[in-house]
Amino acid sequence: MKLRDKMPELTGATEWLNGQVTKDELVGERPTLFHFWSISCHLCKEAMHHVNQLRDDYKEKLNVVAVHMPRSEADLNMQEIIKVAEEHEITQPIFVDGEHKLTEAFANQYVPAYYIFDREGKLRHYQAGGNVMKMLKKRVIRLVDEMEKPKECELS
Repeated sequence: MKLRDKMPELTGATEWLNGQVTKDELVGERPTLFHFWSISCHLCKEAMHHVNQLRDDYKEKLNVVAVHMPRSEADLNMQEIIKVAEEHEITQPIFVDGEHKLTEAFANQYVPAYYIFDREGKLRHYQAGGNVMKMLKKRVIRLVDEMEKPKECELS
């Protein structure tokens, strides 16, 4: 995906955990953070508490959706996905992408990876890897602050 690309439809999940959301439900009122992770990814697990902190700090101003992207056959074990999600307090909706449908729609290759869409559903920021939380938080704050302004006052 390139900056300003539209959010893809959320189709092709092999399963949803913690509730299901649609693109139409996410676009409009607030920015959305997608975080791609995998049960076999050590960096993902290390970053999860930071993602949860963003989710909790901005719960009224930011949508957060987890996307479990399997990297191997072992990553397809639903019981293990549920267990790791519970251990790391992932309470936001989890799109289980067992067939890489959403991964392909995002053209994503990495875990952890983070995509932030503005309230109009346009991609505004992308990052992958470890040690990205400081910049990610800055981008979330910028979009949340933009949301506070009337739409007609926003800059493109």
